[in-house]
Amino acid sequence: MLRALKEEQLTPFEAQERLMLAAGMDAEISTALAPAGLSIDDLVYENSRSLEWKGDLPPFLSSFVQEAERVPVVSFFTGCGGMDLGFEAVGFEHKAAFEFSEIFCRTLRMNRPHWPVFGPPFHDGDVSAFDDVVAALSPLIATPFEGAFIGGPPCQPFSIAANQRFSKLGPNFKRVGFDHAKNGSLLFDFVNLIIEFRPAVFVIENVPGLRDVDGGEQLSLAIMRLRKAGYKIAEMDVYDASDYGVPQYRRRMIVVGSRVQGKFEEVQKRTPIGSGSVLSVMPGCDAFNHDTRNHKVMSIERYMRLDYGQRDHLGRVDRLDPTRPSKTVIAGGSNGGGRSHLHPEIPRTLSVRECARLQTFPDDYRFFGSIARQFTQVGNAVPPVLAAVLAKRIARAYF
Repeated sequence: MLRALKEEQLTPFEAQERLMLAAGMDAEISTALAPAGLSIDDLVYENSRSLEWKGDLPPFLSSFVQEAERVPVVSFFTGCGGMDLGFEAVGFEHKAAFEFSEIFCRTLRMNRPHWPVFGPPFHDGDVSAFDDVVAALSPLIATPFEGAFIGGPPCQPFSIAANQRFSKLGPNFKRVGFDHAKNGSLLFDFVNLIIEFRPAVFVIENVPGLRDVDGGEQLSLAIMRLRKAGYKIAEMDVYDASDYGVPQYRRRMIVVGSRVQGKFEEVQKRTPIGSGSVLSVMPGCDAFNHDTRNHKVMSIERYMRLDYGQRDHLGRVDRLDPTRPSKTVIAGGSNGGGRSHLHPEIPRTLSVRECARLQTFPDDYRFFGSIARQFTQVGNAVPPVLAAVLAKRIARAYF
């Protein structure tokens, strides 16, 4: 069939339309393409390859100098390890990582078997269980702790993106902030552990909504408690990852505090990097976490007519522009639980591996679990390169 299409001198776009029309709108795209021996990655948009990223690649974690000289670090709410990878790249040495999700813990142990990971099935990893965390950590570190505590308390109660999916009047609206029965109090659980072990430096990471919820009252209370315990707040600002070498717009609030002398220098911004820097070269056939979604023909029919940066409002997905940073990678993925963006040059959603590239995870970093949970891990993570930039400044200022 492919030969017949070539003999008709059809463009690739016209040929794929012919194949999809023959298969029907309800068919899966793999079924429509099979007679011509094509795969989903052979598809093209109506306007294809008219834009191209010609600038720099994002920094590799391996390019960071190890300036921390094995300064110890303990992470809480570790997730799949985005923040931890950044600190590792700068030379920090992991003493412990606490994570509540068993799937996330499996990802951590698969990639970093030498890290002491406290979480299921061997430990509950629950940071709110103060006595259990103290009992687990006390044999490993001294008090005061001459290293860093890092962590991002789960952010869903404060997230704007999570709540745009629901009506504010509906039962599923989630931006309840510190009134959330569990996650809303985890910030204070983390503060309690900082006060207990007195690390030289701490980093609290979260979405910008943490700063604004309840008029800023609860965050101010947490900061006041830390200052009363002798900490100087060196930094409390919102960072956009695209300003620091990450090919993605992603805003995170960072709070850095210390009980030791030092001056935290402002992190210098750089020219944003386009998503095409990491998406123009396809992951290989043996790449980890690169299963692509088998869309329906009706979805591909809509996607392929989108121009760069345009949104498919029915599917609520955006075609990325390769010359600009990606929109924020969202926790979730195929078969529900969220959505990813559309590849700049292939009318399909991104794979987990492609989203991980936008987050600056190395290609050899593997994510455990179902595809939906892989997307959750990637979408919840701090971009490792952003974490490395921050860790570099902390190392220079305090260690």
